[in-house]
Amino acid sequence: MAGMAKALTLSFSSSSSRNLILWPHHHLPIPNWSWRHKRTPTMAMAKVVPAVIVGSGRVGRALQEMGNGQDLVVKRGQPVPLDFVGPILVCTRNDDLDAVLQATPPSRWNDLVFFQNGMLEPWLNSKGLSDAEQVLAYFAVSKLGETPVDGKTDTNPEGLTAAYGKWAPAVAARLHAAALSCKVLDKEAFQKQMLEKLIWISAFMLVGARHPGATVGVVEKEYRSEVSSLIVELASAAAAEKGLVFDEAMEDRLCAYSRAVAHFPTAIKEFKWRNGWFYSLSEKAIAQGKPDPCCLHTAWLKELKIV
Repeated sequence: MAGMAKALTLSFSSSSSRNLILWPHHHLPIPNWSWRHKRTPTMAMAKVVPAVIVGSGRVGRALQEMGNGQDLVVKRGQPVPLDFVGPILVCTRNDDLDAVLQATPPSRWNDLVFFQNGMLEPWLNSKGLSDAEQVLAYFAVSKLGETPVDGKTDTNPEGLTAAYGKWAPAVAARLHAAALSCKVLDKEAFQKQMLEKLIWISAFMLVGARHPGATVGVVEKEYRSEVSSLIVELASAAAAEKGLVFDEAMEDRLCAYSRAVAHFPTAIKEFKWRNGWFYSLSEKAIAQGKPDPCCLHTAWLKELKIV
């Protein structure tokens, strides 16, 4: 109809394409939304706090793309500046964390936000960082520069990514600006989710390694009984060690996530930070003359000659 503004429909490519209807203001030009940011008008106006991003790999590059152009990217071996106010988003491999800490002024350690997978607690505690901030990133970046795909599942359609600490709201705002989910949790709730993800990666990677070539999706579909047994065992051991109770239906949640990232390959990597934590529980129990709390896990590690 004459005089009536027309709707502009933008389609974005992602794991679940969505259309956004933008009604342009009469006095403002239609913004040129970047496909890479996937922003809605509300998200685009949200302030993204500038950050130091340590690491320029897939996750680091994706976080930079979510920013407003004021971030500072620090590559491996480069010092973290003392005078850059804001969070320090650490997106390196776990084995590079010692070097990152050495390159960061101690006065800025309380601004570090760790994006690593796996069990960081022993390392963090050894560095006096028991309250360090962390992010559980349930989004996938398959190749450098590609758009992140949110790890939403049929059991958790609201998304699984979570952040803990003083900079958690800023991290969540950055991810929301790219149409990615992120919850802000307290430490106890975050720890339970961290352990669930540790159980997921340890169980699915180990079962997949027993069946060469199996992806995460194949493990969930064809070797469900094996991975289910391992999930139950690892969850029991983790709950006993940490003195907590997991929410019900963990297996359903972890298998749903596996269906969401079914194409992921399986392999035992970063053993010290993943399966190694559960194996350390086994070693401790055996040294004390107690039964192995992760006997199936131990047996399969030995079968594969990993231990």
